[in-house]
Amino acid sequence: MRYALILWSSLSLAWAASLLNEGGVRGVVVDPAGARVPGASIHLVNPISGHERKLTADAQGEFQILALPPNTYHLRVEREGFQPYEADLAIRSAVPQQLEIKLALTGGRTELRVEAYGTDVIENVPYAHYDADRKSFSKLPTMSPASGLSDAITMAAPGVVADSNGFFHPLGDHAQAGFMIDGQPVTDQQSKQFSTQMPLNAFESMELITGGANAEYGDKTSLVINAQTRSGLASNRPFGNFNTQYGSFGTVGQETDFGFGGKKLGNFLLANASRSGRFLDTPEFRPLHAIGNSQVIYDRIDYRPNDRNAFRLGIFGARNWFQVPNSLDQLSQDQRQQSTTFSVSPGFTQVLSSRALWTVNAFFRRDQLDYYPSRNPEDDAPASVSQARQLTNAGARGEVAYVRGRHNIKIGGQLMQTRLNERFSLSSDDEEIGRIRFTGRGNVNQVAFFAQDSITLGALTLNAGLRIDNYRGFSKATMAQPRLGASYLIKPTGTILRYAYSRTMETPYNENLVVASSGAQAIPVGRRNQHNLGVQQALGRWAQVDADYFWKDTRNAFDFESLFNTPIFFPVALERSRVDGLAFRIATASWKGLQAFSTIGTARARYQGPATGGAPFGHEEEEGDPTAVFRIDHDQKFQQTSFVRYQYKTGPWVAFTWRYDSGLVTGAISGPADALALTGAQQAAMGLFCGNTFAQPGAPIESCGAKALGATRVRIPAEGTYNADHNPGRIAPRHLFNLSVGTDNLFKTERYRTTLKFTAINLGNRVALYNFLSVFAGTHFVTPRAYTAQIGFSF
Repeated sequence: MRYALILWSSLSLAWAASLLNEGGVRGVVVDPAGARVPGASIHLVNPISGHERKLTADAQGEFQILALPPNTYHLRVEREGFQPYEADLAIRSAVPQQLEIKLALTGGRTELRVEAYGTDVIENVPYAHYDADRKSFSKLPTMSPASGLSDAITMAAPGVVADSNGFFHPLGDHAQAGFMIDGQPVTDQQSKQFSTQMPLNAFESMELITGGANAEYGDKTSLVINAQTRSGLASNRPFGNFNTQYGSFGTVGQETDFGFGGKKLGNFLLANASRSGRFLDTPEFRPLHAIGNSQVIYDRIDYRPNDRNAFRLGIFGARNWFQVPNSLDQLSQDQRQQSTTFSVSPGFTQVLSSRALWTVNAFFRRDQLDYYPSRNPEDDAPASVSQARQLTNAGARGEVAYVRGRHNIKIGGQLMQTRLNERFSLSSDDEEIGRIRFTGRGNVNQVAFFAQDSITLGALTLNAGLRIDNYRGFSKATMAQPRLGASYLIKPTGTILRYAYSRTMETPYNENLVVASSGAQAIPVGRRNQHNLGVQQALGRWAQVDADYFWKDTRNAFDFESLFNTPIFFPVALERSRVDGLAFRIATASWKGLQAFSTIGTARARYQGPATGGAPFGHEEEEGDPTAVFRIDHDQKFQQTSFVRYQYKTGPWVAFTWRYDSGLVTGAISGPADALALTGAQQAAMGLFCGNTFAQPGAPIESCGAKALGATRVRIPAEGTYNADHNPGRIAPRHLFNLSVGTDNLFKTERYRTTLKFTAINLGNRVALYNFLSVFAGTHFVTPRAYTAQIGFSF
């Protein structure tokens, strides 16, 4: 109760500005004699992510660039009568850097602070991360409605495995990702099956941290998404976009955003809506009963009364509704789901001196989910299910940043409470399932403290941090978590070597946690040791290569257990997991409009039971050793994404994406006998064949004799060769190709522009699966070939 009083009273703050995860530059331009130079052109850009700022120094020669994502940047300053000034800057702290830029007269001698190997394309930090900007992710294809953010993350970050309905598996874990959106921590599920995620056109930039996350990050750390939303502050003139689209499966949508602001006040407003006949990924290649729609509104208000104080308010509201897709075994079923989300994030930031600032933020978010059975319960198979679930998260976070000499220090704390209210009912004629009615509620109270320091010793960077979490939910734990890292820059070759160690507390999923913890034992917290060893290499000033080996050992590793093939999931903890793999990425700077990147990943995800939690039925004793090691369904041997884009100036562009996945594990098929025991519809979904005969929904294959038994979409272990650890069943490999073409300025106008975009998904119309009869995910096909045409207006 004492936590609740603290948390709810924190919401008395009316405004927000969470700038501690963003940096800035303040500078003055002078001539050789020290006199101010007004009107100089300022250009700051990161050549890999594409994030850039352009502005002009004022009449006093002063300028400021705020809200910069942490990264390295190339700065160029120009003024008629003077030689250009160039320098590479590293933004590591929210405390703005103070610069005096001395321009040399034309014909004089000047010194450029730019290294030949390109310090603006590499970062001397111990943690593994990848940066994405709106310029790059706005051209990426969206594989599924209302999941653009998940698609961008999956394509941009190596080692992230794509799954159905916006799920992704970061570095061998299942959806163990945490978001920091303008300083608001969001560690609950963001897939559209659980909630409605922020739309991709709301974001300015993202930093994707895949290993060695600093002590400021907790709860879920396999992947940390540090994201900044768009702002209208200092835009000087109104800007906006209106896009409308139509595509396959009756997909229609519109995206509208509008921003305006000056030096003190700014506003950015966004409203999106979409409808599709294939809203969720489906258990059949051609969708059955799969209509859905989504609506989103987001508003960000910034207010800076002076250079020392900043306020920000973020408001987010969303709703989605969809039919639960049917298989050919469920043609008459009519189950549906609706979820609504409301979030408000207020706070305040103050610059205390040229070396320090502090911030305080409050946040409130509520997800309401309702799942409806068919009107006639007899139409539901194998059970009639209903659910009403509410998740309310509220908290406050305070931080202080201090920069002096070699040290970049951050100290802070966080209070958070999550209130859970769950009602669940199920009825079935199957005696093993029976009838279940459950009503429960509970609170999860969390307190965290962290301190971290980034120490620069010439070419050596050291990170040292400590986080202490106190978790009081259905299980209880307190844990100290040291975070250590080192990186070293070899200047002659432009090479960075790095290592990081992380001790982390991984918290259980909150969705359906009350139900899953209602058994003999509540789901415990996870305790993890993680090591990352990496190298980053600059290829001149034109490309960056990054490779990272990761190894994770977790006690109480989490996953979800799906209810049949519905979007209802229950959290489950397995006794232990050992995950290791490689994440590799090569990315180029833009060269005459041409830019590309390729990501490669592999993960061995070895888990062992026994399990705690999961669905509230069907946990009778199974044959075999419950502690035996097995490959879980987010183990994938290899995946890669290659993306190339060419744009002619600011007009026509073309983008091509190639995605390859070697196939997730499917534990339901251990050999031919399992395949022959399936229904005709299930056999047809996996592409089962005996010789030249393929299974049909109404004509299953019941025996095969001496003929060759196989499947086109699932790899079945040969008789007697199945091994849950070394030779499990797997989804068949797949190649998916996507193409987008368009123009950002059809009529080549200056102020008001007409935009066009045409996207083709799965060009080869490849019939392929994400998963098959997975206890953790169900069965889902990838999107068939689909087309989308979009026309828009920008100013």
